[in-house]
Amino acid sequence: MKNKLLRITPHDSVAVAIQPVAKGETLTVDGITVTALEDIPAGHKIALEAIKAGEPVIKYGYPIGAMKTDIQKGGHVHADNLHTLLEESGTYRYDEKQADAFKAKAEELKKRYEGHVPTIQAYQRSDGRIGIRNELWIVPTVGCVNRIGERLVAWADQHLGVEAHIWSHPFGCSQLGDDHEATRKILADLVHHPNAGGVLVLSLGCENNTPASFRELVGPVDPNRVKFLVCQDVEDEIASAQKLMTELAETMKGDKRTPVPMSRLVVGLKCGGSDGLSGITANPLVGRFCDALTAMGGTAILTEVPEMFGAEQILMNRADSPAVFDKTVDLINAFKEYFVKHGQVVYENPSPGNKAGGISSLEDKSLGCVQKGGHAVVKDVLPYGARVVTPGLNLLSGPGNDIVSTTALSAAGCHMILFTTGRGTPLGSVVPTLKISSNTPLAEHKPNWIDFNAGRVLEEDSQKVTDDLIDLVRQCADGTYRTKNEQNGYAEISLFKDGVIL
Repeated sequence: MKNKLLRITPHDSVAVAIQPVAKGETLTVDGITVTALEDIPAGHKIALEAIKAGEPVIKYGYPIGAMKTDIQKGGHVHADNLHTLLEESGTYRYDEKQADAFKAKAEELKKRYEGHVPTIQAYQRSDGRIGIRNELWIVPTVGCVNRIGERLVAWADQHLGVEAHIWSHPFGCSQLGDDHEATRKILADLVHHPNAGGVLVLSLGCENNTPASFRELVGPVDPNRVKFLVCQDVEDEIASAQKLMTELAETMKGDKRTPVPMSRLVVGLKCGGSDGLSGITANPLVGRFCDALTAMGGTAILTEVPEMFGAEQILMNRADSPAVFDKTVDLINAFKEYFVKHGQVVYENPSPGNKAGGISSLEDKSLGCVQKGGHAVVKDVLPYGARVVTPGLNLLSGPGNDIVSTTALSAAGCHMILFTTGRGTPLGSVVPTLKISSNTPLAEHKPNWIDFNAGRVLEEDSQKVTDDLIDLVRQCADGTYRTKNEQNGYAEISLFKDGVIL
């Protein structure tokens, strides 16, 4: 490693410690010599100049807050002496010149992949989409049947020769209004997911997500691929379900992988348990992947709207049109209104783990988070529960909560999720959830959780690391690589709850 400090842009008033810096240690970065006035942990910030109380602190080229008190050159800038500049409202504008510049960059990158789009091996579905897994899913319409579904999955594992999952949840009844409809939409999305070669929709019968209304919401399906069972309507729900699952498995036996271009992939972008290096290594690496995938003609989806606060104008500058810009503004404002409606400030973030890793404010976190979208043009904005239809980078409404947001990404149609982390997490979602560590110590400490080490970019050529990530994504899509969450059997869903329970 060339230097213990990294100044991300020439405009920054702070540098990030790539390795721990001891009090009294003198270092030089970007021609600036600084002596640490106290110990600076890895991922944390050191002031490169004296900053007065009330003055903004610049990182990533943007303000990440303002100083609460004066700080001297060499001081430790962190949550205890930095305050947010965020408010519940903001003024945004569409900069057509900037948008055109991003479009021009995207068009230039496309040329690199013309005639050179990699291929993957995937399952071709009858609706024109592809799947990268061929699993048998049980989608319960209500939480009352979860345990029945779990028994059926255990039976399928022993008798059917297919990989089976139930997406257990506690809802589907005693919900009202938009909250109830959001639950139903996510469940209907899962029924249609292309990674499922067969789906059993399992109902109780008396829930307010009624079997009849849910079936209408799901719409047309292939009866050989999707079966419905109402437990109250049969004498033996286990035997009845086993019969239907056997029929589904028989249909799935004929499914074979065939070569398709990588441009058919839909990839979700997510971070969790971030640290001060996430915005320097892992998130920019995923951003380069996003740029490459969208240049190929593929699709990427970025969510976690509260972790766009403070960096939203960067995304707005890349809107494909004034209409997409307006949808992005509505996305941000609607989520801010959600906070206000519940009497919460919009900047109640980062988490204690984030702060321990060196993130000091929501702006600090957001400016690192949005880098997962690279420099790609924003092509569309999706409401929670919607399925993606537009190739390119899409923004999806959803909270930052890891399981809720990975569920929303999966329901939107993602085949897999690239999940960056600086602290580590075992979480797995509906789809393969590929964990990318921001630092090498984490990758070495938790090899049973981490699939790829983005800490390599501090030591190696960034293009080589990007190419290696693209190759791992291809292996995951082909099924020749199973992510650590798949190997561990960690997969679950969580639904966004914002309403009354009866």
